[in-house]
Amino acid sequence: MDTFTQEDHGGRAVPTTREFDPVDISTHEFWAKPPAERDEAFAELRRERPISWHRPAETDLMPNPTDPGFWALTRNADIVEASRNADVFSSSVEFGGVMLEDVPAEVGEAAYSILAMDSPRHAKQRKLISSVFTPRRVAKIEEQITAQARRIVDSIEDLDEIDFVEQVAAQLPMWTISEMIGIEEQNRTTVADAAAAMVCWNDPEFIGDGEPLQVLATALMTLHGAARELATKRRAEPADDVMTALVQAEVDGERLTDEQIAAFFVLLCVAGNDTTRQTASHTIKALHDHPDQRELLLADYDGHIGTAIEEFVRWASPVLTFRRTARTDTEVGGQKIAAGEKIVMFYRSGNQDESVFDEPRRFDITRKPNSHVGFGGGGPHFCMGSHLARTQLRALFRELLFRLDEIQVGEPEYLTGNFINGIKRLPVTFTRRTTVGTT
Repeated sequence: MDTFTQEDHGGRAVPTTREFDPVDISTHEFWAKPPAERDEAFAELRRERPISWHRPAETDLMPNPTDPGFWALTRNADIVEASRNADVFSSSVEFGGVMLEDVPAEVGEAAYSILAMDSPRHAKQRKLISSVFTPRRVAKIEEQITAQARRIVDSIEDLDEIDFVEQVAAQLPMWTISEMIGIEEQNRTTVADAAAAMVCWNDPEFIGDGEPLQVLATALMTLHGAARELATKRRAEPADDVMTALVQAEVDGERLTDEQIAAFFVLLCVAGNDTTRQTASHTIKALHDHPDQRELLLADYDGHIGTAIEEFVRWASPVLTFRRTARTDTEVGGQKIAAGEKIVMFYRSGNQDESVFDEPRRFDITRKPNSHVGFGGGGPHFCMGSHLARTQLRALFRELLFRLDEIQVGEPEYLTGNFINGIKRLPVTFTRRTTVGTT
């Protein structure tokens, strides 16, 4: 039934031409629920209203009283269709960017780099950035990851109990980013804390008495400052690292500006951190809860780890949402979308789509095919760091599984938010293996 107004979460009248869906996925309260409870809501939407109209996201960041709402895409196929149709569905900050909530345009420009660009600008910058990752540099990064994973387990194997997130899952990606880009030892904690703030700004525990927008702005300024300082240093003192390659990169006579380098630095520190951090945390819990899958992996690690990693990412779905805005009138999955309307792709829902995955709530390291959208649904914005994340997971779980025994995992404490499927703390106990094998 059509209606002329709806009330948003602040009780203000919002113009609209349709009713909001009765399953409310827009509130802080909804995103504070455990993932399993949220999964039930998305299962209902996939089953009954796979593309549905929803209230604007409740936000303390930049409330917009004229925001009419958004279309929620919950099926795997619809997410893939929208992702690959970048000519129609814009990621640009000019059209609102990629986050479910509205963020100031200057924040989007400074924080999301190529994520929040359309072609031709996106294609040019992605080409420039991709030129940095030569086969030699990728090989060096892979060697660093193997050594880093070993050092992490070295640091915990004599302990009886750890917080897996802090002492393992958060360590590898930040070490990797720091080593590959050239962040100096004394600056790494500052950079890591600022990167964490970029995705935790709407978690009440993390924010405390602070204002979300101020927390986000401070973190962004810290990361931009670190990037500019390092870029300046590498122009004067080149080294064998990614920052040196970025300041020297040139394709078709074009170079990256300081602003572009700083924005990519933010993206690298945030996205490069959270994909592996959250996937590793969800996976160690899944392997504990599904011991048959852990034993299967131990029995033939090299034979199973390829398909296992895809299942790790599907199961964890580390990124929950990204938004696009329709440039023109269009259609997705049989639903008409008007020019200017927002769509939001719910990746975890797409990764549990019963029409694509046999028993999607079953953790199966041999699952094949595995058409998950954990790295995006394809198209020009497919995750640049997917190879890096796979390499990290392969190295980390080889060390964990073959060097630790009797791994017991407690209950996770989840991050509140609609962007990252985050675990804040995860207690783990174990013993050291007396014999170490690496099948």
